[in-house]
Amino acid sequence: MLCKTAFPAKEIYGICLKLLGAYEQGVSPTAQKNLCPVIWRGKAMDPEFIDRIYECSFLPELWPGVLNELAQLASVPGAALFLTESEVERWVLSPPPEMNANAQAFLDAAAKFVNERWFNRGTIFPRLFAARHSGFLVDLDLLAADELEREPVIRDLMRPLGWGSTVLTAVPLTTGENAMFIMARPIGGSPFDRATINELDQVRPHLARSTLLAARLLLQQARVASETLSALGIPALVLNDQGKVLAANSLIEALADYVQWRAYDRVSLMDKAGERLFRDAIASINLSDQTVRSFPVRDAHGSAAMVAHVIPIRLSARDIFVRCATALILTPVTLPEAPPVELVQSLFDLTPTEAQVARCLASGETVNDLASRRGLSQSTVKTHVRRILEKTGCNRQTDVVALLTAISATRPANSS
Repeated sequence: MLCKTAFPAKEIYGICLKLLGAYEQGVSPTAQKNLCPVIWRGKAMDPEFIDRIYECSFLPELWPGVLNELAQLASVPGAALFLTESEVERWVLSPPPEMNANAQAFLDAAAKFVNERWFNRGTIFPRLFAARHSGFLVDLDLLAADELEREPVIRDLMRPLGWGSTVLTAVPLTTGENAMFIMARPIGGSPFDRATINELDQVRPHLARSTLLAARLLLQQARVASETLSALGIPALVLNDQGKVLAANSLIEALADYVQWRAYDRVSLMDKAGERLFRDAIASINLSDQTVRSFPVRDAHGSAAMVAHVIPIRLSARDIFVRCATALILTPVTLPEAPPVELVQSLFDLTPTEAQVARCLASGETVNDLASRRGLSQSTVKTHVRRILEKTGCNRQTDVVALLTAISATRPANSS
């Protein structure tokens, strides 16, 4: 480590004497580090460490290792990176390579913080974001001592779990979220001193640039996806797993009768039934359902119709910035004939039997005709019809017939 530093020889000699004395007295390596924090300045500016921070922009699976090095720099059991907006949306932790009691306690505290929704309790985090400080802050920089002990997350979560001094920083991202780095020391340990904060502040610009770069890369990927679909003549937009629009092409922006743009980069469908199906589709994707959802969407006047497709875009499970994005694609309906069974089934997530029933209805058959020809009871056929209504978002059987006879089958003319 000494060979990577640029300290004067006299200072290095003094450090060595301190460390030698500590070693002879049986002082632990961690305590030796606390005894001579100046020797660790080289770590903060270690080119390899800085390279690993930037590599996280492209390889999110590297974040735990980088956070582990950050924790070592601050002499804490672990570090946490949270992505927040109205709530903690995603997070990643970095326990030391060899698990110990303090590391496990830090994991437990972080999990409890997220699962019990402590983020919105109290004032410490709003003050952190409002400060817009381009460095690390200790808890006492944000709250007076008496305020700190009344702060809910400190009083009711951190202290009962054995955690004392806390250091944190926030980075506002281009996606509208905040990246928040947090570390804490056990009760009884020394509070974070100014020398440690200075160490962390040397690293903080690199952490900030890496998170900003990752967010910008995500937006760029979304734009490429939407514009590629535009080149194919397909109206589309891409949303993140919270339903915020990351990118939209000009074709879907022109469909003002179908799509309503809302504040904070949100979007909704003008068709109320379609909007419910849209929200259900996004919710199911967030629950790890990879099924493509398709349903009819009418314009604001309830006349013209299109088919909406909600397509999950799976990304790395270790990616803290987004674990799943969603593409919303709208396709026109124009052809005045009953579509093939396979198309009906794929568009509306129907079972094979439901798809057959739907196509027969579109061909002009009645419930009685279907029951008689297939040897089914009328109640069974009506059950299939009811499920078809639910999945297509229609209120009446005639609506289903009108929708299906209007669907454009995008296939070669000689296909079956």
